Amino acid sequence: MARPFTDPRSAHQKIAATLRRQITRGDLRPGTQLPSTAALASEYRVAGTTVQKALQMLKKEELLEGHTGKGVFVQGGTQQPISPEAYMAPAGQGAPYRWISEAEKRSQRGSVRLLEVAVVSAPFEVRRALGLQDAGQALLRKQTLYLDDQPTELTHSYYPLELAEGTAMMERRKIKGGTPTLLAERGYPPRRFVDEVSSEIPTEEEVVALALPKDMPVLVTLRVVYSDEERPIEVSLLTKAAHRYRMRYTVTAP
Repeated sequence: MARPFTDPRSAHQKIAATLRRQITRGDLRPGTQLPSTAALASEYRVAGTTVQKALQMLKKEELLEGHTGKGVFVQGGTQQPISPEAYMAPAGQGAPYRWISEAEKRSQRGSVRLLEVAVVSAPFEVRRALGLQDAGQALLRKQTLYLDDQPTELTHSYYPLELAEGTAMMERRKIKGGTPTLLAERGYPPRRFVDEVSSEIPTEEEVVALALPKDMPVLVTLRVVYSDEERPIEVSLLTKAAHRYRMRYTVTAP
């Protein structure tokens, strides 16, 4: 028999979690005014100071905003869905990186900041996916992706050295159309990818890069991209703020 379990979080954390879910799932829409502190305190059977602490958490997450003399209003909206398959195909001749072109379709402004390009000892999961030996090296290209100037995704993308050497991938500069376009031009077009998505506690690097509020988890996607003959050509760790974005996968029945 399973042992009884109770929520160990403080009262204000529980209230914040309930309101956060109502905001991110669309039950509380942007511009909606919340009930007064007294009304919320009565609803949740807590002190007014507890409600204030909960609201302060959500203000730091940019989900709520206070207007002096008027009240507290919903600022953020539902989580934005990201469809990974939209970014798989290489960009067309002369076309921008798909992160930018897909953002334009949603009337958003996409941008990329290149943080690092280096040959590194690949992490365990990367070595396993690329078939590298222990301490095997790979090319790392690290970037932060933005939507409307808001940091959206921190990416660590690793490539086999034999595919990257002698190309612009080794240089610390952006690549027209992105690395999928360059690899396709070299005869290694992306044919399929496999994603493993997990919810994790963020590292310090992720908190800073994504401007995360305190105690906010992240979505981490381990993506392996394959070319012809099932050759792995890229392994990426893609980290997103869990309260802002959700993953949308479309599966077609065989």
